[in-house]
Amino acid sequence: MAIKSSLKQGFRIRKSRGFVGFVWIMGMLAMAPVLAQNNGKLKVTGKIVDGASNAPLGYASIRLFKSADSSFVSGAITDETGGFVVDISAGTYYALSEFIGYKPQYTTNIKVSAANSPLNLGTIKVAASARTLDEVTVQAEKSSMELTLDKKIFNVGKDLANAGGTAVDILTNVPSVAVDVEGNVSLRGSGNVRILIDGKPSGLVSIKGASGLAQLQGSMIERVEIITNPSARYEAEGMGGVINIVLKKERKEGINGSFDIITGHPTNFGGAANVNYRKKNLNFFINYTMSYRNTPGKNFVYQELYRNDSTFIMERDMKSNLKGMANSARGGLDYFFNTKNVLTAAYTWRTSKGKRFSTLNYRDYLGSLNNPTGITRRTQDETETEPNSEYALTYKKTFNRKGQEFTADVRYLDNWEDSDQYYHENVYKPDGSASGIPPLLQRAVNYETEKQLLFQVDYVHPFGKDGKIEAGGRSSSRDMTNDYTVTQQTSDGGWTELPGLTNDFLYEENINALYGMIGNKTGKFSYQGGVRAEWTGVTTTLRTTNEVNDRKYANLFPSVHITYDFAKQNAFQLSYSRRVRRPQYNDLTPFATYSDNRNYWSGNPDLNPEFTNAFELGHIKYLNKGSLTSSIYYRHTNGKIISIRTVNDDGSSYTRPENLGTEDAYGAEFTGSFNPYPWWKLDGSANFFRAITDGTGVDEEFQSDTYSWFVRAMSRFTLWKNTDVQLRGNYEAPQQTPQGRRKALATLDLAATRDILKGNGTLTLTVVDVFNSRKFRSITEGPNFYARNSSQGRLRQINLTLNYRLHQAKKKPKESLEGEF
Repeated sequence: MAIKSSLKQGFRIRKSRGFVGFVWIMGMLAMAPVLAQNNGKLKVTGKIVDGASNAPLGYASIRLFKSADSSFVSGAITDETGGFVVDISAGTYYALSEFIGYKPQYTTNIKVSAANSPLNLGTIKVAASARTLDEVTVQAEKSSMELTLDKKIFNVGKDLANAGGTAVDILTNVPSVAVDVEGNVSLRGSGNVRILIDGKPSGLVSIKGASGLAQLQGSMIERVEIITNPSARYEAEGMGGVINIVLKKERKEGINGSFDIITGHPTNFGGAANVNYRKKNLNFFINYTMSYRNTPGKNFVYQELYRNDSTFIMERDMKSNLKGMANSARGGLDYFFNTKNVLTAAYTWRTSKGKRFSTLNYRDYLGSLNNPTGITRRTQDETETEPNSEYALTYKKTFNRKGQEFTADVRYLDNWEDSDQYYHENVYKPDGSASGIPPLLQRAVNYETEKQLLFQVDYVHPFGKDGKIEAGGRSSSRDMTNDYTVTQQTSDGGWTELPGLTNDFLYEENINALYGMIGNKTGKFSYQGGVRAEWTGVTTTLRTTNEVNDRKYANLFPSVHITYDFAKQNAFQLSYSRRVRRPQYNDLTPFATYSDNRNYWSGNPDLNPEFTNAFELGHIKYLNKGSLTSSIYYRHTNGKIISIRTVNDDGSSYTRPENLGTEDAYGAEFTGSFNPYPWWKLDGSANFFRAITDGTGVDEEFQSDTYSWFVRAMSRFTLWKNTDVQLRGNYEAPQQTPQGRRKALATLDLAATRDILKGNGTLTLTVVDVFNSRKFRSITEGPNFYARNSSQGRLRQINLTLNYRLHQAKKKPKESLEGEF
């Protein structure tokens, strides 16, 4: 009773339905960098297990409090074997052990001294709970960002505005990340980003690039990891860094789950389930989502073409609607041979069927807008099917020595896409009357496939007190095909192929890699260095015209990370890595989009890789009511890949990627969180950068020297006992490009959430882009043209989401402890 009484004074315990283990886990993960700086030389060890089965509980939390005043001192998270080590000073303490779905377990009268260190508490057994538990009341919510010097973890569930959205919506509002109207993702201003799902390649970011993430329901995502300067253990691909999207998977005993129902305007209906069942050595898990959306979009282009002392003006206004049904199922099982060996098998199946209808109106003028010469109306009617499958088998072995582990992974991706498009085109006189030009009916058929096989092994071997050696290998092979045909109906009703628009494109890629790393710590100084060797072979073939491009190259990619911990919870890290951007399938395929037959986009089979040397100096400051992380960075890139627009004499434009000379990018980034009051929480980030691009290799005129910045801020208020309101704003400043400039962009999102159904459910209302201002505007100029573009791929979206939890607690905010963020 004395313990509970003192806890009430320190934390204000109240009764509630649900569990808090997940909150403590995430809180302790957030504190890990702080706890690592504990200067106490004494240790407390032990193991946390299930009270009934004696099964170890990995990722359970243990926290030590002073017996005298119940003040928090230190803590730790258990490893896969349930073991823990807590660094602490001499004194008398009590411990609180917690895990989601289990009763809190108190261990009293823990006396730590130099004579008994390390003090072994033995096996701590915690009992499963199926009834109401005592729970810590929220005083100030833990930040949605967890920060280390080389990684940022964005906890998706903390951002109310993500409810009902997709992976693209989530990435749009992750600090350091930007997503354009086409779904292309950039990190710190660099579009060359490696996107992984659960640390591995995925079909969602392959055939369609990152735009395929629009098929991934946000409710399946647990967190997003941002790795700005990756070490040698990661693939060298990704000049700007790595974005790792981690999907949800439970391992709790018994049956557990969460369910979402979504409705919205414009049309957005969906449902999701995340369920697991574990009994002793077997754990079954499944995620399922379905959605039906009608996504409207619009685009406007104004272009002036200068030819023969005349100015030809074209205005193109496009409106589109994409209706589609998407289903995704991810299931599998974990089999625990024993506490140190686990085998995981998983299968993911996704399919989407969409119908896109677009109308394009062209208005042509000569000299000025007062002199119209004609009107053209074109429609696009597309039916698209995209099924893909992923098979994965992972084995993990841990050893008696803490930190020693071996992991082996094999996976196979099998994806394809079938697109059938019809285009109708009619030409009219300026007054809208018939021109006498026969209407056109055209058809584009596009069939794409992808098959990828991946093997990977990793081994970690600790030595000494803080040292470790890491090594591993990776081998992947990928084959992709694109059978593309454009035909036009003739006057007699037959069909004829359009010249230059029919071919069969083959892409074969083989990448083999080995890496080794070593790291250690001496006092407050720690280091990690490594090198990765990659052998790459890429062959592209155009079957119809028998054009073959075969490239093979080998490269070394070193990395160095040096960290120094200062007093008063400050730490600095200096890092270096070499990265590569290999032209991907969409960069190389020569087929041009044909929906807009005056503005074409395609790949470039002659592209070469670009290589980058990246340097970064980072700093973290831990505060009582928040945290601040800052960094300055520099990137030097050779063979910079950038999209270049050219305009022909007939007014049609052609945009495709080209290798320029170099790019030098300098920047400073700041990210922080602050809890000024228990009911008010602030998160924000700002990035300031300069990029100097040299167009040598394509055109000396393709030069740019731009200063730009973007800032994001989120403010969350607790208005009543179970109601929260959140505002989230983004601003991206204007930016110069090698061919012109991109204009500013500003958006505001609003969300409100309320607990219902006796705390087992949560109702969330979101308004994404309140002022309908998410418009990408740019100006592009060349020797013979001027073009202005405004594009809005998604209009203001209003969603209402109901989340219901079965044997799970809502992810509760937690009390702000010293050093937490």
